[in-house]
Amino acid sequence: MSEPKALTPTPAGDTYKGWLFKWTNYIKGYQRRWFVLSNGLLSYYRTQAEMGHTCRGTINLATANIAVEDSCNFVISNGGAQTYHLKASSEVERQRWITALELAKAKAVRNQAESDDSGDECPTSPPTSGQGGGARNSNSEVQSTLRTLGSKVEDLSTCNDLIAKHGSALQRSLSELEGVRLGGDTDGKIRQVTERATLFRITSNAMINACRDFLSLAQAHSKRWQKALHSERDQRIRLEETLEQLAKQHNHLERAFRGATVLPLSQSNPALDSKSSGSVKGDASDEDDENEFFDAMEDPAGFITVPADPKYHRRSGSNVSGLSTETGIDDQSVSLCDEQSLGSNPESPQSLEVEPVRKRRTKIPDKPNYSLNLWSIMKNCIGKELSKIPMPVNFNEPISMLQRLSEDLEYYELLDKAAKCQSSLEQLCYVAAFTVSSYSTTVHRTGKPFNPLLGETYELDRLRESGYRSLCEQVSHHPPAAAHHAISERGWTLRQEISLASKFRGKYLSIMPLGSIQCMFEKSNNHYSWKKVTTTVHNIIVGYFRPIPKNIQDSGEIDVVNHQTGDRCHLKFAPYSYFSRDVARKVTGVVADKEGKAHYVLSGTWDEKMEFSRVMQSNKGENGTEGKQKTVYQTLKAKELWKKNPLPEGAETMYYFSSLALTLNEPEEGVAPTDSRRRPDQQLMEAGRWDEANAEKQRLEEKQRSVRREREREAQQAATLPEEGAEGVEDSFITDSPLKSVHQDNYEAMWFERTEDAVTGESMHVYKGGYWEAKDHGSWDVCPDIY
Repeated sequence: MSEPKALTPTPAGDTYKGWLFKWTNYIKGYQRRWFVLSNGLLSYYRTQAEMGHTCRGTINLATANIAVEDSCNFVISNGGAQTYHLKASSEVERQRWITALELAKAKAVRNQAESDDSGDECPTSPPTSGQGGGARNSNSEVQSTLRTLGSKVEDLSTCNDLIAKHGSALQRSLSELEGVRLGGDTDGKIRQVTERATLFRITSNAMINACRDFLSLAQAHSKRWQKALHSERDQRIRLEETLEQLAKQHNHLERAFRGATVLPLSQSNPALDSKSSGSVKGDASDEDDENEFFDAMEDPAGFITVPADPKYHRRSGSNVSGLSTETGIDDQSVSLCDEQSLGSNPESPQSLEVEPVRKRRTKIPDKPNYSLNLWSIMKNCIGKELSKIPMPVNFNEPISMLQRLSEDLEYYELLDKAAKCQSSLEQLCYVAAFTVSSYSTTVHRTGKPFNPLLGETYELDRLRESGYRSLCEQVSHHPPAAAHHAISERGWTLRQEISLASKFRGKYLSIMPLGSIQCMFEKSNNHYSWKKVTTTVHNIIVGYFRPIPKNIQDSGEIDVVNHQTGDRCHLKFAPYSYFSRDVARKVTGVVADKEGKAHYVLSGTWDEKMEFSRVMQSNKGENGTEGKQKTVYQTLKAKELWKKNPLPEGAETMYYFSSLALTLNEPEEGVAPTDSRRRPDQQLMEAGRWDEANAEKQRLEEKQRSVRREREREAQQAATLPEEGAEGVEDSFITDSPLKSVHQDNYEAMWFERTEDAVTGESMHVYKGGYWEAKDHGSWDVCPDIY
């Protein structure tokens, strides 16, 4: 039975691949295997298809011995732990493998020695931020070229040693051949001479090829170094001219300032205007541009910022990626967003000095320590829905669910940056980071927020401080559902309707948010939507009575979809386990276009920070013997996208409230009578008067039940009117109406109305207007008496 024909091994850069026969055992004998020599390691696979997922064995050549047995066989051993008996299809093929293995071994030994020698050396300090991006690129390119040329020189040295070694062996064989008489030893000696002559020829060819590569590299990079030198010289001249111009402008501005301080306030501006329109026209704008230029250059990246036109801030200074940066996030785009937000923000420090904003509180009364009767609570709780359990305020925090929804705007700056983005994929990264950031405020918040009364509202007016304001309303009580609407002067609108389904199981509490969140951007008309993941609170009861820590875990998957472009970000909140090696509270995500091509990879934790990396190449996994493989993304260096704000001092005694949460329950004039700030049991709990808060909470809940019973009685009476001849009245109360099938309270919201979204097709409560106008006029007649 003939052996299968082995293909000739082929070199690919520093990698050498080909078929060899490997001894397996006495039954199967030699079996054909695919061998790969790369980076000083010799690995083998059963087939070429296994290279992506299953390696059958690897041996390090730095510590291995290579021995030749006969014309086709050779042995590789690393001292007894691993021994490969290999056979090539021909003597020439064996010599090629021997040469490649010896070269790889010499290089591996040399690299190992260099790494040992450089282990105690201090790393070279990076260039300062004052240097230009072109200088850094040229420096790194020169260093890389020098390392490449040095490696080629080492290859030449290795080839020289091998030629000397094999030349001496050839000379000895020739000398022995001269002294041998014709007989039985003649054939063996002639074969040995032929073998060593072949090896000498192969090594000589390898040295010639290395010389040719060295020469071509030296010629190519010599011209590039000359161009880089001329470019550096020209850049230095331009910088000197720029510094001279800046010195003149600075001197002129000082004179203009001194002249302005002498004139009256009403005449100072015309004087400045007349001077600025003269020979130094545009000084102020030039100064701003220069400030932007140097601020951008402080970010170490391979990008060049040109202050002449903002669009050049996105120009790439290197062709490493080979892709356009117009559709991606780069270092300069982030810097540009920050600069724009400072320059165009109406609430910038310059305007705040003229019109100071309200100073918010930074502290609330400390949480008192009250004892509870465990069994009196648990016997009425297990198996029931949380909204139907008469929970004491001991398990609450002095904040309502409407205010918790408003806390999603803690990191509104992410949406401000998203509104400025030119690329939809870049914008999607910020929206995804905003989605994750809404969970960061709950990492230590094990207290249950107050379940709002039906018709309760909450406004968050931060128009002067942050450029946005929002309104929440409890639109249903069974099941509990709240509608939220926020709008910003920066060009974005956020709306959501959240209905909570919760189950209490003694050891833990699971909260399943139902409903969707939508975010719209005015400039791009992009319309995003997503849903929340499940939140689980462990040790919710026992943690109050025993030293067992309560902890919160968010787990599930979120798809942030851009309905305008089809872009999508798939976020995965990994459930944490004590037996898992993954980071706790880990979140990963991939931003892809409508074709499914990945552009960015997001990673981080929902309680600390999120980072993004631009995808340069992706390798799809195959279905191998060990299951489906994960997709491998080759990305650029990760950059920070969002980071959690530190908690205020003493937060552990203030329910772990964030700086924004501390201000949510602060009394404010002009709010609606139904606002959560006016809720008495919540205010009593915040003041530390929990006994009174419990009594007031029971009173409010009983009042709400009586109002609901009265509303149901009126609805039942209205449902019987058609039988008495009142046509059309029953249409408002038919049992299969969308409103009643979703919300069982038969309640019509004050500031929101249920409608079907034209983009997503979802039915949700949308703000219908009128609240802020009613606040301006102080007319709250539409508001019911719920407190």
